[in-house]
Amino acid sequence: MVPAHQGGGLMRADLLAEPIAGLDEALTAVDSFDRALVSGLLRPRPAEAAGLADIARAVAGTPLAARVTEAAEKAAAGAAGEDHFVALAAARTALLGSVHDALMERVEEAAGRSRGDGTVPAPGARQESNLLAAARSWLSDLARAGWRGIDHDLVSGAAPVVSAMLPDPALRRPAALLDGFAAELAASCPGAALDRIPARRWADLWSRAMLLTVPGAGEVPVTGRATGRLLPLGVDVHEHPTAVQAQVHAVFEPADGTAPRLVRASVSVPKPDTVLGAGLWQLLRPHMSLLAALGDGRSMDLTGMPLTAEGDLLWSDAHARRGEPADALTTARVALSTATASPTAPLDRHPARIAVPVFLEGYEARTDGEELTFAVAGHGLAVDTDRVPAAGPLTPEAVAASKACVGLLRWDDGTYSVQPLAVETLVRKKAVAVHAGAWAGGTADKAGVRAEKAATDAAAVLRERAGRLLRK
Repeated sequence: MVPAHQGGGLMRADLLAEPIAGLDEALTAVDSFDRALVSGLLRPRPAEAAGLADIARAVAGTPLAARVTEAAEKAAAGAAGEDHFVALAAARTALLGSVHDALMERVEEAAGRSRGDGTVPAPGARQESNLLAAARSWLSDLARAGWRGIDHDLVSGAAPVVSAMLPDPALRRPAALLDGFAAELAASCPGAALDRIPARRWADLWSRAMLLTVPGAGEVPVTGRATGRLLPLGVDVHEHPTAVQAQVHAVFEPADGTAPRLVRASVSVPKPDTVLGAGLWQLLRPHMSLLAALGDGRSMDLTGMPLTAEGDLLWSDAHARRGEPADALTTARVALSTATASPTAPLDRHPARIAVPVFLEGYEARTDGEELTFAVAGHGLAVDTDRVPAAGPLTPEAVAASKACVGLLRWDDGTYSVQPLAVETLVRKKAVAVHAGAWAGGTADKAGVRAEKAATDAAAVLRERAGRLLRK
């Protein structure tokens, strides 16, 4: 973190190495349930029944206890219905939520940052949708078959449900999840032939999708309007063969003088699998002016921008205009340590979703083979350069040569790591900032220009083909 004489405090990296009570036990119960899903719950064997009992015991004493116990007993007997599978998914999500909360408490203690008061309000009750019920039925069939039992006939059952859900904006979130999940499963069929099954990942996707079939479960209502100055820290790019999302992390300074807070702004678009690298910005840029401002190193002035309790700006260009120059590293040095974090929505409480903006300085970069670590106050912190997008000039070499870094602190299966968003390095004895999102607003870099041209050509070909099909 920022040295004390600059207004912050050193990161207590030693705290990240200390064990957390109960964490291993919670993850062991989750793993037991995940192993049951591998073989399926149509005719569970004793090992699968034991995994179901483990997750029921893990939530004993909580409001879920009675429903999960009943669901585990029904599933062990091969007689579970859709409501029972929803209860089991809820129990698994609650356990991982407790892991998330314990890790976040430790991260905030290490970073010397406070979390804002309040909770995310529960969404209002919504009427059951036939399409959500159809999705829940397909997910229940998956649980009965297990990952070893998937085949193309079973997986293809998601296609008509997804096609019917996508036109409805209210159902687009679960539809996108189901679409990507089904595509992963289809690429792995038949399950009986798989040498290795990503049990934790597929169980994550299954349980999240199952809970999203509960009407209103995934909604985070707008709780306020943001008016003030937005100072971008960096952009995280999530890429899938058929979709891409850019999520900008920033510090928001309210115009009324209240404490600054950490916020996010995201944009997602479908994409052809031929568009890669810097070509992604061409798809994303027209939908959010913040990306161009980020690429140009500028702040944004917001007026009445919708804001959720979780700290997500529901971006609309009508509520934003370009502001003064603002360097991400300067923002991190001056404002990051005083910004408060927002509470996390119940369905988003998962260790894999931890992405806490931090500022590191005065570390020593060490390379061991392909592994890069930052020695922070005598403790090693892994650097996840694999997450740095190819759609920008930030490279592993620039990270390894850096002396300061704005990044996202993450946790993955027992290990903390930092994902660089921007670094400060020396070029000819001069400090130079390199940002992962530097090409978001356009670039004169040769590699970026080539990628943008390739994306333009690919999009033109697809539009021509689509027009030809429509004419037929």
